[in-house]
Amino acid sequence: MTPTTAWDAVVIGGGHNGLTCAYYLARAGLKTCVLERHHEVGGAAITEEFHPGFRNSVASYTVSLLQPKVIQDMQLEQHGLKVVLRKIDNFLPAKNDYLLAGRNGLTQQEIARHSAHDAQQYLRYQQDLHAIVDWLREFLLEVPPNAGGGLADLVALLKMGRTASKLSLTSQSKLLDFFTKSASEILDQYFEHPLVKALFGFDAVVGHFASPHEPGSAYVLLHHVFGEAAGVREAWGHAIGGMGAITQAMRRACESAGVHIETSVSVTAVETNNQGVSAVVSEQKHYPCRYVASSVHPKILFESLLSPDTLSMEFRTQIRNYKSHSGTFRMNVALDSLPQFRQAPSNPDHLTAGIIMAPSLEYMDRAWLTARQRGWSDQPIVEMLIPSTLDDSLAPKGKHVASLFCQQFSYTLPDGRSWQTERERAADHIIDCVDSLAPGFKQLVLGRQILSPMDLEQRFGLIGGDIFHGRMSLDQLFSARPVLGQAAYRAPVKGLYMCGSGTHPGGGVTGAPGHNAAQQLLRDRRWWQRTR
Repeated sequence: MTPTTAWDAVVIGGGHNGLTCAYYLARAGLKTCVLERHHEVGGAAITEEFHPGFRNSVASYTVSLLQPKVIQDMQLEQHGLKVVLRKIDNFLPAKNDYLLAGRNGLTQQEIARHSAHDAQQYLRYQQDLHAIVDWLREFLLEVPPNAGGGLADLVALLKMGRTASKLSLTSQSKLLDFFTKSASEILDQYFEHPLVKALFGFDAVVGHFASPHEPGSAYVLLHHVFGEAAGVREAWGHAIGGMGAITQAMRRACESAGVHIETSVSVTAVETNNQGVSAVVSEQKHYPCRYVASSVHPKILFESLLSPDTLSMEFRTQIRNYKSHSGTFRMNVALDSLPQFRQAPSNPDHLTAGIIMAPSLEYMDRAWLTARQRGWSDQPIVEMLIPSTLDDSLAPKGKHVASLFCQQFSYTLPDGRSWQTERERAADHIIDCVDSLAPGFKQLVLGRQILSPMDLEQRFGLIGGDIFHGRMSLDQLFSARPVLGQAAYRAPVKGLYMCGSGTHPGGGVTGAPGHNAAQQLLRDRRWWQRTR
């Protein structure tokens, strides 16, 4: 094993959060190294050719949650990132109708086409939602107070309370509802039409292996409306060149800040001594360092990279019980031409949207129930994006690529079945479901890339196939993410920090965990230097 020069900080994992963390550490003057096990950085946010001439985002597939502060601080636009908005935000095709959602009054206009009552209620829903989301946004780039922590955690808790006190009593009540109730309970308070409820309820099951009737699912709905794209709040967009354009811009930003990046490096251990972390070890090298920031899944860090005797039995039990399973199946397809849906407007702009194939909350509930019983849904929830309608660099002229994000697909299949043998059959089933709404879709498919829950785990280290690095439920959020008592990005080993989606505020391409972890590490470093 070859030793290398000592580093101030080593970041394990070159996904978007790892790169974000490394950038802030290097900008503060720390000699920083990023180790990535694949041949290129990006983690789940990469673009690759999956069929001759066809390129697409491999796992993560759309832009909204990436923090504007991270974009600005890392100067990602100057490093080549360009985000364009969908012409229409969402399109929900059904057997006998459809629903569109978008800016400039389109959502309310479309809702009114189905229900005058719901169109009126939409304004109230938006008002209530914005009050809560605006409050929560204030904490996305904040370190959560640690349960059982010290003075700094108490101050953070008091700050939260002071901010919450600014909400009206009605808004505080709504906040409690969104944190504890099901998405269906919330949406039933406002709307009556199944398609309208489905439009908003879809966000509650994205990356969430649960029914929209499950208590707590309303928070997952909230999590997906935090963002903005191209400066427009709550809008969704596309990064020209795919999601890899984000992480490649981050790589360039890191390199310009002096970060050293090594790819094709599999980390095998984090070494410690009686003073805390001492080195990161790979199969080939030894990386002595003072700080380690890990962007990998918490279970990988604590169950595979650290010696068990480094951690208390209580903490190991907490990590063992950390829930990680999102029910996600991803597929990319190369298309000979654009699909045509049975029910759709004449203007083709709807094909730039997120095409949500799940016409009611009851449909979503059945998708989860049948997945629990048989391994995957009889009628899965499918969101399809066709990014080549906005970005002609992804496919040959006249051809297209589509991203299919599919729920509910269990990580563990019943009756001894395995994803190794079932993945192609599940992919065929998904194609057939799309074909039922867009006849002829099946014949348009020239090639496909399949990522079952098991594939997501093996390729990207997403334990249980969980795209969020852990379930986004109330018991695994904010001061309890990943576990209560270790939520302030500090691991229970001195000098070891967590900067991945298994920390606050959770999953999605946000950059927030990487940003927040770096700020916590730097604050601790300054405190240590002062006390010394």
